[in-house]
Amino acid sequence: MKTNYHIIKKIYESPNSLVYKATLKENNNPIILKILRENYPTPSELIRYKQEYEITRSLNVDSIIKAYDLQRYENTLAILLEDFGGQSLKLLISQSQLNLENFLTIAIKTTESLAAIHKSNII
Repeated sequence: MKTNYHIIKKIYESPNSLVYKATLKENNNPIILKILRENYPTPSELIRYKQEYEITRSLNVDSIIKAYDLQRYENTLAILLEDFGGQSLKLLISQSQLNLENFLTIAIKTTESLAAIHKSNII
């Protein structure tokens, strides 16, 4: 299957999805690629994934990752997301980079983001 991105490496794996760092072929811009894990997802999984994309795309909040596109990937779906260069909280903790100042900054930004999502009637 021809795609408009190049996968660089897997950065996360869950029971439902695989997440990769990737670049767009047309301009080499970095993106995050989130793919449904199952090669043949059920109709309800596909609907849920499309809803996740639509909800994420509808949020116009600076602190929320941007969803660029929803594309077919082999027999499943892929969401193309903004790559803002962030690190996982798990990585920060494992590298002992989560001092009190970093913790408070993350906690405040997370709270502000949740408030914005709530204001958009998502949660």
